[in-house]
Amino acid sequence: MTVPVESVTMQKKKKPSVVLTLSATGLLIGAGVATYFFLTQGKPLARDLLTGAHIIPEDALLAVSVSTNPSQWDKLREFGTKEIQVELDKNLATWRNRLLTSHGYDFHRDIQPWVGQSITFAILAPQSNVPPPQPVSTNSGDNSQQQPLVMILPIKNLAKAQQIWTQKFKLPANKSISQGADGEIPIQEIKSQSGSKFSTAIIDGRFLAIADNSLVIEQVIDAYKTRTSLVQSQGFAKNFPKIANSRPFAQFYVNVPASAQIAAAAPNRRLPAQVLAQLQNNQGLAGTVSWKSSGISLQGISWLNPNSKRQLVVENQGGKMAKLLPPETLMMLSGSNLRRLWKDYVSTSKGNPLSPVSPEQMKKSIKKYTSFDLERDLLSWMQGEFSVSVVPNLPQTGSNEDFRAALLFMVRTSDRQKAETFFTKLDETMKAEYQFQIQQGNVGNKPVVNWIAPFGTLTGTHGWLDDNISFLVLGAPITNRILPQSQNSLASSQSFQNTVPSQLNPSNGQLFLDVERGMKNFPLPNLFPNQNMIVGATRSIGVTSAITDSRSMRYDIFVELRKVKESEK
Repeated sequence: MTVPVESVTMQKKKKPSVVLTLSATGLLIGAGVATYFFLTQGKPLARDLLTGAHIIPEDALLAVSVSTNPSQWDKLREFGTKEIQVELDKNLATWRNRLLTSHGYDFHRDIQPWVGQSITFAILAPQSNVPPPQPVSTNSGDNSQQQPLVMILPIKNLAKAQQIWTQKFKLPANKSISQGADGEIPIQEIKSQSGSKFSTAIIDGRFLAIADNSLVIEQVIDAYKTRTSLVQSQGFAKNFPKIANSRPFAQFYVNVPASAQIAAAAPNRRLPAQVLAQLQNNQGLAGTVSWKSSGISLQGISWLNPNSKRQLVVENQGGKMAKLLPPETLMMLSGSNLRRLWKDYVSTSKGNPLSPVSPEQMKKSIKKYTSFDLERDLLSWMQGEFSVSVVPNLPQTGSNEDFRAALLFMVRTSDRQKAETFFTKLDETMKAEYQFQIQQGNVGNKPVVNWIAPFGTLTGTHGWLDDNISFLVLGAPITNRILPQSQNSLASSQSFQNTVPSQLNPSNGQLFLDVERGMKNFPLPNLFPNQNMIVGATRSIGVTSAITDSRSMRYDIFVELRKVKESEK
């Protein structure tokens, strides 16, 4: 299509493109967010969707929306540590200068009087007729793979927006940016004296779109006119409203297969073919981020490609294991069905070199060291809820201090006879192959079996909590803290209740991690940049998941954070 383009010369020094300087900001926010129940019928309401979803092309790779409400950003400053706040101020100043100051903008003066509740950054799929954007700086590395990016600003006061925009660029009043009488949508192209430029257009009188190239704006206009926006993309309008929030700090959407294709084409970061094939089964990932009184909440949803042969099994039978664990438990990961989880892992990991553990290698290792067949001898009776936990030792009780913590595995068996046969054979293997003493015992009026290592240290105990739930303890002797069962459990602890989301009920699985106590007792090696700074600001992490239907899965995540005032004490 042909879109009229107007040009205005600005007497400014050479500066980076406005929109390109936002790319790192959009990716940073998208990585950091690295969501409630209500089903809609018919056409979704605009407030239930990502800002600008009606004009962002459906093949967009990524879209991130952030609040323009100052109180939302003030909330951000309540959390973390002084060190994090210094780093935050430095980064915000950098992006404010690149985005606004260097181009003569002041957010409070030029944008806030007319902008809506949030601004969206969208990375679009590359088009053959759109040249690659210019690098933000010569020190930013390889920018050849940067994708077209557009910023969408919702307009709550059109007259004010036109007035400020016209005055800012000294345009005649009758040339102000607005939809033409012939139905065409003019694009305003603003050039600096050095030749750098950005293009803008007001669409539907409700959105101001800004990009570094008029052809990118044309993509947005075409999506709006031909109704080929995110709203029409596969699964978006159905799933995004499920994580809607009336006052979000940020929202995001990732087009998984399209993003994977771009990543696969990157010369220095090629994805293996097996990984790419698996990612094609997925369609979208979306989330809503909001502030709570003690931290940050993320409600997320992922959905499969409608053409994918893979289907999810709605099997939400989790959420009970936390009631069986001691209140001082440092970490718990639970799920609904270990056998099914393994089958899913095998199907998605087969031939995938990026899988953390090769399924075949794991099966071979178990066979080598125990003579058991993983699927026949173990998983065949593990079709109920399970959990893996880390429980700290309590030396003050007089217990053995050779271990600082215990690894505790629990599973609700689907066949107790098979389970008992397995444990009997396991005892024989530990005795014959590894010279462990096998001793019968009794804890809380329940029979247990203890493994005693050659040097006399108690290193393992297994038994039954009830008729269906078996357990295995490795490390510290904590059996007397799970038998007999007590009302004073992890589920009843204040830390768990404050951290692990409970709205998804029934759930498929849960994660609880007491970062504050866990990292203090078990320091981690450096796994990512600024790890100590981030860990130091985090108290605990909670996750609850649920399979909503055969094509989608929900996640609720909460991160309890330290407050700046507390960290200064």
